[in-house]
Amino acid sequence: MAANSLAITLLLSLFLALILTSHGGGIAIYWGQNGNEGTLTQTCATGRYSYVNIAFLSIFGNGQTPGLNLASHCNTASNGCTAVSNGIRSCQSRGIKVMLSIGGAIGTYSLSSSADAKNVADFLWNNYLGGQSSSRPLGDAVLDGIDFDIEQGSTGFYDDLARYLSAYSSRGRKVYLTAAPQCPFPDSFMGTALNTGLFDYVWVQFYINPPCQYSSGNINNLISSWNRWTSSINAGKIFLGLSASPEAIGSGYIPTNVLTSQILPVIKRSAKYGGVMLWSKYYDDKNGYSASIANSV
Repeated sequence: MAANSLAITLLLSLFLALILTSHGGGIAIYWGQNGNEGTLTQTCATGRYSYVNIAFLSIFGNGQTPGLNLASHCNTASNGCTAVSNGIRSCQSRGIKVMLSIGGAIGTYSLSSSADAKNVADFLWNNYLGGQSSSRPLGDAVLDGIDFDIEQGSTGFYDDLARYLSAYSSRGRKVYLTAAPQCPFPDSFMGTALNTGLFDYVWVQFYINPPCQYSSGNINNLISSWNRWTSSINAGKIFLGLSASPEAIGSGYIPTNVLTSQILPVIKRSAKYGGVMLWSKYYDDKNGYSASIANSV
């Protein structure tokens, strides 16, 4: 009897220890690249997301006129995206942070110098953040920050862009900086910028990168990469970036049962754990990924 009581006590102690060392998180989602994913207001009304990245400002730098691409949601050329301001405000009223994501897999962007980075930062401030411009593509709502999803072009001066954007926080409203590097460490495009220590949230893409992604029941490469990211980057929180559906990407999709039973219990032990990022709202709708994992994140 005493042995049974001791065993029960030990099990309870272990259970409590696991709870105490497990950190809760939120879900970040990318919205904007499929007109069939619902409006921004509808996205935030689901109650499943804590962060929304509007994707993408896919043209910027090198003296180019910056260009916003929101697929078939709206046409910026005809000033047709200003109504998105209503969605931004609706999301923010729910406590959801809304960022503009710059870059993406398809686009024409790069920075040629520190001065070029300053010009881009000024443009972002005046057209999407707390500044003023006669041509704000998303209307007069003020976004919470800028997300760096840099996947092509030159690798330089993104650290300067981060510093210039961060400096605008001194004007009274914090400019959040987030990033979506690939999981091979260090990220070839964002490595220097991430070392500035200015990024609040980093959602690492643990997919389409076989050396550091989940594969056929093997979580070891992913966990090893996660541990390196969380121990090496001076950022506020690190997120596990995932595909919301096998259809969304070429490789690295993690079934929800594997994520909730094998991966999240391990990575949530890190004080750096911030949650999960999903690509994208459209694929999340199709597969119901966030609804399946929400209680475990």
